[in-house]
Amino acid sequence: MSFPTSFPSQHQSQHPGLEHMMNPLPVYDDDQYVGKGIMLQDKVALITGGDSGIGRAVALAFAKQGANVCIVYLNESEDANTIKTQIEALGRQCFLIETDITDKANCEMAISKTINHFNKLDILVNNAAVQYTTQKFELISDAQFDKTFKTNVYGAFYMTKAALPHLKQSSSIINTTSVVAFHGNETLIDYSMTKGALVALTRSLAMSLAKSKSGIRVNAVAPGPIWTPFIPSSMDATQITSFGSNTPLGRAGQPIECAGAYVFLASDAASYITGQTIHVNGGEIVNA
Repeated sequence: MSFPTSFPSQHQSQHPGLEHMMNPLPVYDDDQYVGKGIMLQDKVALITGGDSGIGRAVALAFAKQGANVCIVYLNESEDANTIKTQIEALGRQCFLIETDITDKANCEMAISKTINHFNKLDILVNNAAVQYTTQKFELISDAQFDKTFKTNVYGAFYMTKAALPHLKQSSSIINTTSVVAFHGNETLIDYSMTKGALVALTRSLAMSLAKSKSGIRVNAVAPGPIWTPFIPSSMDATQITSFGSNTPLGRAGQPIECAGAYVFLASDAASYITGQTIHVNGGEIVNA
């Protein structure tokens, strides 16, 4: 597959952004790829932020490998229903839950509804997030800081805590962190902080669950830069044209290029992997 190396100037006022309004549309599927339904056959996965971007690509890849999917999203109903239709066309089930994961009760409700619908949960992907570009540290408002942490960190904490009683031997938790957790970003300071927190959560919870002999694995994927609705909704329009051009591969990645890492970590092929992070960042070497 070939992918764009540059993007036209654009900006979305809504945050998080809407995938169907992006130009060009993100690549989240490979129509030449046909999953054999063997890696995740009949497993149930809950993906926060699964309506668009990386979450959408992961949801579709999981379905192609035989999984049924619950997608938790905020208010992007058109995007959510698009991926629901595609998953169901594959003969798999897709259950949508519209809610705000910054609230503990909403996370508990989402897990409860998933269990009631599918009777089990095998995979939790903490993927939903927000980011805001701020030119100076002093300009990060208390409201922005609060929302970023409540969405990116509290949401993952609440979802994981609610899910754990239902997970069992060979279950998998996958957190979406970011390349900025490892090298920082001067205009995404609060976002970078949250992604660093998810790395620490991944490593610490993996150790805790390994010692309890639960058999539940916890890993992370650190993408970046990836062409998702995050970008036109949080970056200045003039920055879009060169987005991702500073990577060794010379371009931004597409959501489809992240999906395989999640499939691998969710599957039994990664049965001896926990507490680790897979870097999908166009070739940048980071200190883990």
